[in-house]
Amino acid sequence: MIDEEFRRRYPNLAREIEENLMSLKIDGIRSSIEEAEKAANIEHYEPTVIDFLRRCETEEEGLEVIEYLEKRGEISREYAAKLKIQLLTKGIRSFGPKKEPGYYYRFFGYKDEED
Repeated sequence: MIDEEFRRRYPNLAREIEENLMSLKIDGIRSSIEEAEKAANIEHYEPTVIDFLRRCETEEEGLEVIEYLEKRGEISREYAAKLKIQLLTKGIRSFGPKKEPGYYYRFFGYKDEED
């Protein structure tokens, strides 16, 4: 996997790569820069299609969400097509882990009403 020149020049990095010491699991894929930027803006947060998809249990539910938002004009036909391809080829969890009830309270640091 790693050639000798790389190993000689960067022995510690080569060891980390080979031993997989520093790895990060990626749970979702953003196919739109605009959607990713919206998701990063926590001061004026508005849920995106990805947020709605992360609430879905099945690919069928995801397809309904995409078609509904496309029909309402909230996402373009082209973006809907990309999302459908991703959904059908990589599955509903390719958009990220499932968002459970209370996600935003925890994410934005609010206390639950029970606390």
